[in-house]
Amino acid sequence: MRADSQFHNSRVIGACRRADARFSITCGMNPSIKRTTAAVPDTSWQQITYPTAVPDPETGELIFDAEVAEIPAYTAFASRKKSERVTARLIVRRVRDLAKPATVGEQGELFPVWRYHPIFTDNPAPMLQAEREHRHHAVIEQVIADSKASALAHLPSGHFNANAAWITLRAMAYHLLRATGALTSAFHARATTATLRAHLIHIPARTARSARRITLHLPRNWRWQHAWTHLFDTVHRPPEPA
Repeated sequence: MRADSQFHNSRVIGACRRADARFSITCGMNPSIKRTTAAVPDTSWQQITYPTAVPDPETGELIFDAEVAEIPAYTAFASRKKSERVTARLIVRRVRDLAKPATVGEQGELFPVWRYHPIFTDNPAPMLQAEREHRHHAVIEQVIADSKASALAHLPSGHFNANAAWITLRAMAYHLLRATGALTSAFHARATTATLRAHLIHIPARTARSARRITLHLPRNWRWQHAWTHLFDTVHRPPEPA
């Protein structure tokens, strides 16, 4: 079970233990975790580089690298009664705080400023794998948010068959748009479906017919002209010579 910090409590983790389920839960930087993290030696932090940028959960900025360290046995909820205390792994990812200036006047940075993102987990996987698997929950959250900006905005409609139809249409449209973005450009391969619709689908174009041929007149000085024509040429290749 992967969850955010609102579910970091003894009741949720106790339910996981009773159900024989693994858990991976984001923690807040409470005083206990701050003390534990501050005691981690600098040599224990392991550098990681993301193959693709990931959004910072606090600022939304795209980050490309970070450092990860682990406290193998951390006891959470130590102030509660003994039966409610839980000992598991505390895996902490830290990223540079880009909001803090690196230099002040002529003087360089005295020490780096970090933001910490701890997770409490009993996932037995190696540290970097467990940290990566925990971040996977953000992917589905982005897909759900993307879907709410399209077909899922019509739910719930109050009619079971209508709900089923909208979900089916959402699945078809989502996958078609993802394929469209991947065929268009590297930027559009990562763009939301709302952006894909604005750039590639909802185009103020004019159609004209002449000699049994249809000509599509696109906007002049259009920013996405080359991306759109690349998509068109990829999907509608010219006919092979006779």
